[in-house]
Amino acid sequence: MEARSVDAIPRGPEWQYEPKWDGFRCLLSRQRGKVDLRSKSGEDLARYFPELVEAALKLKATDFLLDGEIVVRHGKAFSFDDLLQRIHPAASRVAKLSQETPALFIAFDLLATAKDKKLSAQPLGKRRPVLEAFAKTQFKSNPAFRLSPVTTSFTTAKKWLAHAGGGCDGVIAKRLDLPYQSGNRDGMQKIKNFRSADCVVGGFRYATNKLDGKRVAGSLLLGLYDSDGLLHHVGFTSAIRQQDKPALTAKLEPLIAKPGFSGNAPGGPSRWSTERSAQWCPLKPKLVVEVTYDHFSGERFRHGTSIMRWRPDKAPRQCTFDQLKQRAADPMKLLA
Repeated sequence: MEARSVDAIPRGPEWQYEPKWDGFRCLLSRQRGKVDLRSKSGEDLARYFPELVEAALKLKATDFLLDGEIVVRHGKAFSFDDLLQRIHPAASRVAKLSQETPALFIAFDLLATAKDKKLSAQPLGKRRPVLEAFAKTQFKSNPAFRLSPVTTSFTTAKKWLAHAGGGCDGVIAKRLDLPYQSGNRDGMQKIKNFRSADCVVGGFRYATNKLDGKRVAGSLLLGLYDSDGLLHHVGFTSAIRQQDKPALTAKLEPLIAKPGFSGNAPGGPSRWSTERSAQWCPLKPKLVVEVTYDHFSGERFRHGTSIMRWRPDKAPRQCTFDQLKQRAADPMKLLA
């Protein structure tokens, strides 16, 4: 079931609200002695999370299909960066990380059981009590599995959204009166907090202008200063209108100069980087832009950002990590 992004939490008796967990969406199925973990894109995740396979085999139930989220705990928060590290091609590394950073499976839907193979055809209002009963008998002695909390209170959902952080990056709203909506976005909506930050433009990447085929700036590389005065790459924005790109390119090219970023720079050695991601032009730290973002972790914006406005009134050295500090909630308290 996919979620439709919306700007505000929907209100009404037909809606149920849940925290939006910051992890890997996963369908976990068990058929007697076989466990399958399947990502949203259909990829097999079982080899990367052997501890979840082992934990699923220890459950008393032998036939079921759960929908949920795989997360990795780091201190009092969930770490998406630690979770990404779990997707590793080396079996020895996978085995090591399964011990060092074990995953949790947060269940928020039950789609099939041994007694009801077509539970997904029932409306959510009937599926949720079955999931709660399943979790009560199955998860109590198995710490790898947790039940995601729900509420029908609009006020509680607003509090969850206001205090998003630490592994919960928003709110999910689901229709209580609909069966599982596989293949469309009619039954589920996601709502995130969008914040803004002032960033230094420490570099850019070229792209081809769709209007005339000329080489223009395609994305801006964003930086923030740390307490030692080093400028670190923290993300990018490619939300630039085609008609604005020629003028922007003319503004950027006279500023091309090394190093661009004096701290962490884009294009460093990583199995996630590509040849294209390593090609960028450094800039003198002269330009400041205010961008909106929805999530910041591991000293970078998790997703692309959007430009709000240029800030000629702001000194680049004022663009520090301090502006992004927030009091992160402990997601485990919601799962207790």
